[in-house]
Amino acid sequence: MHDRLANLLGAAALNVADLVAEEQRKTADLGESASAALLTLDEFPGLAVTSLGRYIGLSQPAAARMVDGLAARGLVERRTGSGRAVAVHLTSAGQRAVTRLLERREGVLAPLVAALDPAERVALEGLLTKLLYAVHDRTGRAERVPDDALGELLCRLCDRAACISGGAACPVTQAGGGVRDA
Repeated sequence: MHDRLANLLGAAALNVADLVAEEQRKTADLGESASAALLTLDEFPGLAVTSLGRYIGLSQPAAARMVDGLAARGLVERRTGSGRAVAVHLTSAGQRAVTRLLERREGVLAPLVAALDPAERVALEGLLTKLLYAVHDRTGRAERVPDDALGELLCRLCDRAACISGGAACPVTQAGGGVRDA
């Protein structure tokens, strides 16, 4: 059985992801995990390395190596946290990298959305919200990732400010809470 719509969705998703990933590499010479770490730290400054790893889908050792690399590049710094925890924060260079990542991401995605007329954009927003619900349900990550990190893992390269502008709710947060009225 060959489903044209599913095939088109797969091709579009893969190629959009490739375009965004290429911009990340060109922008800051960062891979997906490092880019996701910077965006997560922008939203949640002071996460411990282990928590940061959970939020972006890395083991503690992998997260520690990534933080070491980001610190060596001057993008993050470790600070004393509560108890024995060490908190990770963006440096000013890290904050500038976040700004560039989001601007370049927008530069890739905005022209794609601009190919649609206004009514198509509204329809696509509703459809993508439903697809994100389905992705949330389908990934099985809810069983492997603590609730507080699941939305971050699914939205690890998201521009959160854009997603919730104008009072809109994050679709992944809604999916996790069972609110599905979109």
